[in-house]
Amino acid sequence: MKKLDIVLAVSLIGIAATVQAGGPGRGHPHHNASYQDWARVTHVQPQYQRVNVPVQQCTTETVYDDRGYRGGDRSLGGAVIGGVAGGVIGNQVGKGNGRAAATAVGAVVGAIVGDRIDNDGYRSAQHAPYGREVQRCYSVDQWENRLTGYNVTYEYNGRQYTRFMTEHPGRRMRVNVSVTPA
Repeated sequence: MKKLDIVLAVSLIGIAATVQAGGPGRGHPHHNASYQDWARVTHVQPQYQRVNVPVQQCTTETVYDDRGYRGGDRSLGGAVIGGVAGGVIGNQVGKGNGRAAATAVGAVVGAIVGDRIDNDGYRSAQHAPYGREVQRCYSVDQWENRLTGYNVTYEYNGRQYTRFMTEHPGRRMRVNVSVTPA
């Protein structure tokens, strides 16, 4: 039992000496004591950056081209029907040798009138400019102010500090405190 008492006494003396000396690391110049604490936020100033975010705008307009005309096939039906009708009418008007001339003149006039009635839309389209829809797009500058962060002023232990932060800290914020020997 004496050996156990001696070992116990020596251990207690060693522990007491360590506590009295300030624990491990005392006297070492590179040992830092650090901890976290709370600081009071005194001012928060949002910081903005002006950035260009271009947008595309498009419009549709009708463009007329004088060189390109609408095309299509001409119809001969009106001329044929007009010529036959004109010839019949001319044949009934004329007498004797004049009947043949009246039939011929009636056929020609009837063919011209029938052609114009049947192909009037074609001729208008042939001589009117061709319009087509064209979409024009262009880029328009659109400037925006974007929030980049906050300049934060806070107070800790009677001193004021300022720091840029990407998030709003609230009324108080955590700070790292480091203590080193002077």
